[in-house]
Amino acid sequence: MFFPRSEPTAAMKTLLADRLRFSVSRLFRSRGRALWASALVSVLLVVLAVPARAEETGGGNALAREMLLRADRIRFPDQGFRVDVTITTTQPGSEPEVRAYRILSKGNTRTLVQTTAPAIDRDQILLMRDRDLWAFLPNLSQPIRLPLAQRLTGQVANGDLARANFSGDYEPTLLRRETIDGETYQVLQLDAVDKWVTYRRVIYWVNASSFRPFRAEYYALSGRLLKTARYQDFKSLGGAIRPTRLVIDDALRQGNRSILEYSNMVERDLPDKVFTKDYLKKLVP
Repeated sequence: MFFPRSEPTAAMKTLLADRLRFSVSRLFRSRGRALWASALVSVLLVVLAVPARAEETGGGNALAREMLLRADRIRFPDQGFRVDVTITTTQPGSEPEVRAYRILSKGNTRTLVQTTAPAIDRDQILLMRDRDLWAFLPNLSQPIRLPLAQRLTGQVANGDLARANFSGDYEPTLLRRETIDGETYQVLQLDAVDKWVTYRRVIYWVNASSFRPFRAEYYALSGRLLKTARYQDFKSLGGAIRPTRLVIDDALRQGNRSILEYSNMVERDLPDKVFTKDYLKKLVP
């Protein structure tokens, strides 16, 4: 486990510099040696300033970025993979709605999401390339461009399936540490790198020792909490122990919930041609 190194404060640096000047001046009495001592102090001050500059330029967030990347690798493979997702949505006074999808993904820039249930929607496909998301529908000759933040089903946005990794889309910052049920978590604030990502801000709990994701809160540009998510049922999936169940609760409409269950994950070498219109023609009769 990694912890950020404690850096000297400005007051500490000033005090240390004064002590250095005093000590060195006692050692070097002659004019020539005094000049050499002054140069030595200048070099030491530059060395002391390096950690502060690293902090100002984001070096202090290295731990946050490392934790975010490792949590992403626990959720999904780094390379190409296929996985099936079943989404069950419930809301007060209504029967549960079940939808299923097959996802082909390559990193965080190429994703194909094909609806597999219900049967009436089986030919609907989402194709993501970089941050462009397109919907291919059998009754339309041309694809429709969609935003990642648009609702796909229940509490699930398009980007929750098409662009599920946080790395690259958000700049992480360490907020605090929390202990929950005897486990220690690092709480990260994830700020969107541009306006095209799914959420403007995410607060993310990551286990401090195992790097497993624990929960997330998703916020709108206005700062309003949209929904919360909990990662559950860690099991062997796709060659690693991963969360196989994600529970998303609507923060605006109490009792509205979507449960995502992941299965049949297989790592695959997916060429770029898979994520093209020509390939989609092979999937849709």
